[in-house]
Amino acid sequence: MTTNVLLIGSGGREAALAWKIARSPELGAFYAAPGNPGIADHAEIVELDAADHQAVVAFCRDREIGLVVVGPEAPLVAGLADALAGAGIPVFGPSAAAARLEGSKGFTKDFCARWTIPTARYRRFDALAEAEAHVRREGAPIVIKADGLAAGKGVTVAMTVEEAILALRTCFAGTDEAEVVIEEYLEGEEASLFCLCDGERALPFGTAQDHKRAFDGDRGPNTGGMGAISPAFGLTQDLFLRAMDEIIEPTVRGMKEEGAPFAGVLYAGLILTEQGPKLIEYNVRFGDPECQVLMMRLESDLLPILLAAANGDLSAVSPVWSHDAAVTVVMAAEGYPGEYRKGTIIGALPPEDEKSVIFQAGTARDGDRLLANGGRVLCVTARGANAREATRLAYETVERVDWPESFYRSDIGHHAIMREPM
Repeated sequence: MTTNVLLIGSGGREAALAWKIARSPELGAFYAAPGNPGIADHAEIVELDAADHQAVVAFCRDREIGLVVVGPEAPLVAGLADALAGAGIPVFGPSAAAARLEGSKGFTKDFCARWTIPTARYRRFDALAEAEAHVRREGAPIVIKADGLAAGKGVTVAMTVEEAILALRTCFAGTDEAEVVIEEYLEGEEASLFCLCDGERALPFGTAQDHKRAFDGDRGPNTGGMGAISPAFGLTQDLFLRAMDEIIEPTVRGMKEEGAPFAGVLYAGLILTEQGPKLIEYNVRFGDPECQVLMMRLESDLLPILLAAANGDLSAVSPVWSHDAAVTVVMAAEGYPGEYRKGTIIGALPPEDEKSVIFQAGTARDGDRLLANGGRVLCVTARGANAREATRLAYETVERVDWPESFYRSDIGHHAIMREPM
């Protein structure tokens, strides 16, 4: 028995999910909306507005969709999963109430306080003057977070008071209804921990380390992510177990007890402090570009795993992972995350093999030409026996991409390589 699948989204994360789902022997018809040229290699692209919930439901009924996989966060926060579940259509992704874990940083911080989940000290503000006064009292470094969704770029780690004030004024610019969270600055290495949830239980589903800053040496502005490596080498077994016990499990239990059981993928952004792991933030979908490295390392068939989560029972699921490391290097348009030009031509891409894949993110087709159509455009992903080999293979593939108007970091995976014996 096969399952017809609809994938919602158009980025590198969805390209990786499409690549993996398409390999399933249990897959029937496969559709994606809005998709991109890379996703079109695996799924039929359909015109469907994810914001029009009834149109999505009608499409699913017409095409006998057995699973909807929602890639990005915005449709989840807007309640797409609720509309689908209400129509009896299995969906991988949390309800709007559960998606508040990403949709509102203020909600998440208050939730952590209620359930004694280790995280940074914080204050919430809805007035600029009070927020500025707090920053001047606390000093720097300090962290400023816009409360709502910001496509991975709503956080400023301000190393000076002036930088913090500028971030606050940007958050409040042109509106009287902004809200920010101001947090203490925490020292430590960051790691991403993923768990699949069915409302009752949390199943560990891989670790990774993102590289958020635009330039080598973790310098420059925050981005949506310039690369990633999996596993997260700094997240030792002891720290992993502590994160599950002190952060993930209380979250799943607390969301259920508060009437918003979490089902889907719970992505905990962690910082590994001297006191142990602490939660930086939650996301309610796969990370981008972390999803790309996770899919490269996952040896199990993804489709039945997603179906089990959507159907509310992960008890029989045991994903199998490669012991290899995986690295993804994001090739971005010059100027990203600031002003960048669309429409530059990408030459022929190196062919996929068992060790390397290029997941398209911000691309478009113009006849036979492949064009850059976004900030983060290509996710060059490779797998190797260790971090050193995976990184070497990824950068060798990057060098074979014909796109002169791109830029990328040259140090993705560097911290992991330094931990490995020569």
